[in-house]
Amino acid sequence: MTKQNRPERDALNGLAWPLRLTRLGMVAERATRAFWPLWAVLMLALALVMLGVQDFISPRAAMAVAAAFAAAAVWALIYGLRRFRWPRADEAVDRLDHSLPGRPITALTDTQAVGADDEASKVVWRAHLARMADRVRGAKAAPADLRVASRDPYALRYVAVLALLVALLFGSLSKVATVGDIATGQGGAALASGPSWEGWIEPPAYTGKPSLYLNDLPTGDLSVPKGARITVRLYGEVGALSLRETVSSNVVEIADPAAVSHEVMVTQDGILAIEGKGGAEWAIALLPDMPPEVRIDGALVREARGIMRQPFAARDDYAVVRGKAEFRLDMGAVERRYGLSVVPEERAPVVLDLPLPITGDRSEFTEELVDDLSEHAWVGLPVTLTLTVEDAAGQTGQSEPVQMMLPGRRFFAPLARAVIEQRRDLLWARENGARVAQVLRAVTHRPEEFVRNNGAYLMLRVALARLEAAVAFDMTTEARDEIAAALWEIALVFEDGSLADAKERLHRAQERLAEAMKNGASKDEIAELMQELRDATKDYMRQLAEQQRQNGAQGEQTAQNSETFSFTQEELQALMDRIQELMEEGRMSEAADLMERMNELMENLQMAEGGEDGEQSPGEQAMEDLQETLRNQQGLSDQAFRDLQEQFNPDASRGESSQNRGEAGGQGEGRSHEGQGDEGQGEDGEESGKQGGGQQGAGKEGLADRQQALRDELERQKGALPGAETPEGDAARAALDRAERAMEGAEQALRDGDLAEALNDQADAMEALREGMRSLSDAIAKNEQQQQNPGQQGEAQGRDNANARDPLGRDNSGRGRVGTNENLLQGDDVYRRARELLDEIRRRSGDQSRPDVELDYLKRLLDRF
Repeated sequence: MTKQNRPERDALNGLAWPLRLTRLGMVAERATRAFWPLWAVLMLALALVMLGVQDFISPRAAMAVAAAFAAAAVWALIYGLRRFRWPRADEAVDRLDHSLPGRPITALTDTQAVGADDEASKVVWRAHLARMADRVRGAKAAPADLRVASRDPYALRYVAVLALLVALLFGSLSKVATVGDIATGQGGAALASGPSWEGWIEPPAYTGKPSLYLNDLPTGDLSVPKGARITVRLYGEVGALSLRETVSSNVVEIADPAAVSHEVMVTQDGILAIEGKGGAEWAIALLPDMPPEVRIDGALVREARGIMRQPFAARDDYAVVRGKAEFRLDMGAVERRYGLSVVPEERAPVVLDLPLPITGDRSEFTEELVDDLSEHAWVGLPVTLTLTVEDAAGQTGQSEPVQMMLPGRRFFAPLARAVIEQRRDLLWARENGARVAQVLRAVTHRPEEFVRNNGAYLMLRVALARLEAAVAFDMTTEARDEIAAALWEIALVFEDGSLADAKERLHRAQERLAEAMKNGASKDEIAELMQELRDATKDYMRQLAEQQRQNGAQGEQTAQNSETFSFTQEELQALMDRIQELMEEGRMSEAADLMERMNELMENLQMAEGGEDGEQSPGEQAMEDLQETLRNQQGLSDQAFRDLQEQFNPDASRGESSQNRGEAGGQGEGRSHEGQGDEGQGEDGEESGKQGGGQQGAGKEGLADRQQALRDELERQKGALPGAETPEGDAARAALDRAERAMEGAEQALRDGDLAEALNDQADAMEALREGMRSLSDAIAKNEQQQQNPGQQGEAQGRDNANARDPLGRDNSGRGRVGTNENLLQGDDVYRRARELLDEIRRRSGDQSRPDVELDYLKRLLDRF
């Protein structure tokens, strides 16, 4: 080895401290690998001693166990000494050198073997040594590898560690002193001649408090939770020790001295004493478990659709485990008139489970009871609300009863309100059945003035027939509930409607908002109604914009009507925002004035729509044909229903049945001015009369023949349907196929005289026709969009995002689609939606009328989330 340069020597001299640390790490590494059996045996032995195992076995057995552990320790020590080798200095150098990249220590101690006489080679060699010296200067101690998994594949060392941890938590170091007695041969004698004892205090599990070892506790005052269990074990001569206590009763209790183990339940303050040699005494002070408390924490909030939100707050010493809310009818506050004047039938209180925090502390919390009781018989009647909570000890706490009107959905449409009121009277008492039928027949006597939904009217007449039949044959509870459910669905249809035509939806939204102005509404209801008006207005404006584009070639007509679009969508939106603001402030007259102004603007748009004229396209002609088929099917269904009604009431065939036919014809006639939507809701009076009243004498074969004719006409229309080989056109044809099959079923049912089954099939046919018309409308709109500017398709595709706007400046790129993925549940809406879903799960889990399988599933969801 040649003489090293000074930088190289300085680098090697700087390795003294890293080498020292590396060598110490090697010592720890080899000691761990060699002596792990020894410290595992010692920890296990210490754990057993601290747990007092020696007190439960005979001295001879204890000596045998001690000898076994001593032998194991000696073997482990010899095993370790034989395998432990003190690391040498060169081993530490080699370990450190291997931990550095390129083994720089070895490089600095090497000599140049090739090219020693070449100056260029020497320069390269010195540069190499300089780099190695830099690496050595930054050297750190090599880490020690203390893992012994390869030598302990069954992880016995962890068993010893776990045993020691258990002994530290539940054992006592004082037990180590008894080992000396066993070693000197005095343990057995002491056990035989001198009594001993030990005891534990176990608080109730729900308190979360740890168990206490009496032998480690000083005598004197001791606080214990109510319901704690004290266990005391006595050893030695019978009668040498005895247990005296007053914590379980007011009488001094002395335990049976012959018993080895005694258990006491703490129910009051008192004394716990172990009398005799080495005994002890404590004054037990009871930590009382107070009953839980609950209170209503704010006013009840009713949302627009009838969902209620009742805030409440609850607390307990430890935790509230369950709770319920109970609504009871306040008979003293009920205004007993009309249908409520009769004696009500017994109805159980409404009981809902209170929601508890899913995670976190339940000792004190605030929550919201969320549920929808809109379909209950007591909605709108005075009730008292009482909240009850329970803790783990079975103690309960109640809130003060609060009087309120049972919240539920509010109905603004007059006919819907009438149906709901009569439904309430029917649920109040079955005795009201005849009166309810009479009132509903009177309300619907001349439907042409106000009934716009022919399907809902038909449903109501069917429900009336069922109600009258049930009244005649002593109505059962099941029949009453079925009729009440049908009336609820009918009221929803009258309130919300099944209107698909944009103009009808706009009229409906305007009327509902005007009704809310007259009767008063909450902020949530105002917000919902305004949103409905916005949506209806947007749909209607889009329809007008599409019609304007369809008639774009008629420049003169467009110019004449351009003044109807002189206001922007932003101005219309600002006008509706102002209406909502005035309504929320209670300034209804000003809101009504602005509403009238907006109605005038919309009327101008409707006049512009009516003034446009043009030649019909094949798609428009197909749409009109389908609308005509739908009207004819509706008229046929009305006639079938009237025949079914006459079967139930044959004596009135000349009276009321004729009147019903007149009502059906007048109904269509009174609505003919309202326009025809894509679902055929605007009925033509003349056609309805022709298909309805004109067939008074038709029998089942006549109805079946008419049904067959309608099916043949639909088959012809399906063959001429435009939009072939497009998703929308295929969807329209599939819907018409379903309508055709339903018509075929209705035809067969009519020939068999099964009018009820025929009505069901006819309803399916009408629904399929409406779905086909919607799909056809989408196909027409898409086709028109593709045909617009056919010579500039390529350029138009590149400008879709910039130019796809309607005359009101709105994004029209999604025309023909249902829904959008823009701004989908971004921001706080994600958490709001998650909260709504959780509240709905809680509401359903509290409905005890649901099947057990569903309730179990809902509770599992609540436990998980």
